[in-house]
Amino acid sequence: MSAPTVPNLLRDHLSDLAMNDARLDGRGQYEGREINLETGILPRAEGSARVTMGNTIVLAGVKFQLMTPYPDRPNQGGLMCSCEVRPIAGRHWEAGPPSPESIELGRVVDRGIRESGCIDVDDLCIIPGEKAWQVILDLHAISDDGNLFDAFALAGIAALRSAIIPAEKFEVGEDSPLKVSKKPIMCSYHKVGGRFVYDASYKEELGGDERIHITLGDDDHVHSLQKGLKGIFTADEFASIMEHAKKRCAELRELMD
Repeated sequence: MSAPTVPNLLRDHLSDLAMNDARLDGRGQYEGREINLETGILPRAEGSARVTMGNTIVLAGVKFQLMTPYPDRPNQGGLMCSCEVRPIAGRHWEAGPPSPESIELGRVVDRGIRESGCIDVDDLCIIPGEKAWQVILDLHAISDDGNLFDAFALAGIAALRSAIIPAEKFEVGEDSPLKVSKKPIMCSYHKVGGRFVYDASYKEELGGDERIHITLGDDDHVHSLQKGLKGIFTADEFASIMEHAKKRCAELRELMD
């Protein structure tokens, strides 16, 4: 059986399921998988978290380094987010330089956190024009069974909220918690079988179409909105997605707390 045939057969099966309001694993259209969130799991990181979302497992670690502020932003520190997905996460991932897919993962998660303003980069400045903190958020996938976007985003903000700035190690003061003022949460939706579903599994992603990622703040403010792959969605579809995202983001904030 050729490789393109498998997704085509899968797409047909997913369409049949959607007509009966069903999914491969028995969940409802907007029903997410069970989530487990742990923090402080990496002893050598300044902040860390592990998220298990069904069979999707990811790690997030936070490190700090001193930087020279950029000339046009002498009073600001920096935030850098990177994502790494290796073959250990799934046979559909390859070794080597970061793939376009992993780069997109890092950028979408970074945008949701950065645009929320949850980290005030002005607070990261130590000496204007000379010395500031750079926050480094590293994301790693241990197992990919779909929806790495949401898993990484949740692990990332949880790791940042648990981070301690190691000022004593760098001889620039006393250790202190990283100030994280908000809890931006991402919810992702994939068009599968002609309808959008929440928290798609890997097989649903494989046989699905376009996707949309929404990051909401504590007050339901939209911090980021990202569409992926080719396709369109209607105003009614978007309204339904947004209504569910508001409820689900609130639930995930309670989980984080």
